[in-house]
Amino acid sequence: MPQKWLQVKGDPSVREFLFQQSRRQSLFDENLDKVHRLMYALLTSKGAFQVKAHYSSSQLTCWFYDDPFNYKVYVKEEVLTPGFLDGFPSLSYEGRQPSVEQHQINMALDEFKRLRLSDAQIYLRSASMNRLNGMIGMNFSCDGTHYIQHDEFFQRLREFGGVDPTGGQECSAEIIDINA
Repeated sequence: MPQKWLQVKGDPSVREFLFQQSRRQSLFDENLDKVHRLMYALLTSKGAFQVKAHYSSSQLTCWFYDDPFNYKVYVKEEVLTPGFLDGFPSLSYEGRQPSVEQHQINMALDEFKRLRLSDAQIYLRSASMNRLNGMIGMNFSCDGTHYIQHDEFFQRLREFGGVDPTGGQECSAEIIDINA
């Protein structure tokens, strides 16, 4: 696990044609607030310690505390089906103390939304959060991947042009109603 912000550059051919492409609306984009409410619920009450949203292909990849060596993939309409969360038992982390607090999950999800929607060419393709070790991973359209500890991520929100975690603009999802 990187101790500092790690940026990994990917395929140079993707970066070469960056400004000849643009983000296309995905099913998750059309339902982004609901997808984020589901991610929040998975991370806070359904035993998922890591969730990755693949925004471009509309899928969630989840790792659960009770089966950490096997990830589960949920795709497109399956995620958005009413009652999706009902299929998961209510689980805790069995006494483990999460590194990421519940309100910080909301802050990160707000930032993921901004990074996904704010630019047509340079945009977030996928994002993950590991609530136990505090790692956030982000993959962008320019084929750049970033791994950053959540506390440094929040400290740098101002550099990203996002919300100020020290008391400036409030996050729009400060309290999430998972049933909304």
